[in-house]
Amino acid sequence: MQSVRMPAVSGLFYTSETAALQAEIQDFLESAKRHYERPLAFSPKALIVPHAGYIYSGVFAAAAYRTMGCATAISRVVLLGPSHRVPLRGMALSSADYFRTPLGDVPASKADFNKLLSLSNVTVDDQAHLHEHCLEVQIPFLQVVLGEFEILPVVVGLTPPHEVAALLEAVWGGDETLIVVSSDLSHYHRYEEASRLDRQTTQEIMSFDTQLHGEQACGCYAVNGLLYEAKKKGLAGDVIVVANSGDTAGDKERVVGYGAYAFG
Repeated sequence: MQSVRMPAVSGLFYTSETAALQAEIQDFLESAKRHYERPLAFSPKALIVPHAGYIYSGVFAAAAYRTMGCATAISRVVLLGPSHRVPLRGMALSSADYFRTPLGDVPASKADFNKLLSLSNVTVDDQAHLHEHCLEVQIPFLQVVLGEFEILPVVVGLTPPHEVAALLEAVWGGDETLIVVSSDLSHYHRYEEASRLDRQTTQEIMSFDTQLHGEQACGCYAVNGLLYEAKKKGLAGDVIVVANSGDTAGDKERVVGYGAYAFG
């Protein structure tokens, strides 16, 4: 019997109504085209994308996904992000066969499962996925942009960069594979201070610094692993947009920072 990971934050981080969700994402993509789109010097192999409620970070996530163009070659998305609810050391795969959103079910890739489980610090832990929002909120965007695809969802806890990089190396693939790291930046500073901190973090990301910490990015372990592997492979990086919740639906007293970045 096939298992389905049910949505945990549908109706909270994004609307649970199918047609409204489809329209909302299309609106975000159009807004991102008007305000943030510019040509990249490469076709993205990997993206760092924010993961807050759509009213706060949806347009910035859309700006990242717009860099994919028509993306007709992509059939698998390796999706990494932090564990917000479950204390976790290492990296957690999901046993689910499908991940459900209001836009439908996305199959979970099992092709590299045994290979990944042979790596250090990789286990199957469905509790780490059960209530985690950071991967879930990326999937509707991918459904709108890509149509049909598989996902390999990985929740990343306390893990050294080289071990995250080893997982990425194992599933790197070719043009058929896109890597998405889900991460926000600084949390709960005043607008001006957050902007300063996030600019500094952005400089470190563009320098492929693999020592980011949780005060800079909640997905720091996954980000550090991506930067480790991207540097090893000689990828270039580019900044798509850096902003925060004070630029969208939040006040400017306690903001959350968002950055979208591409590597290829």
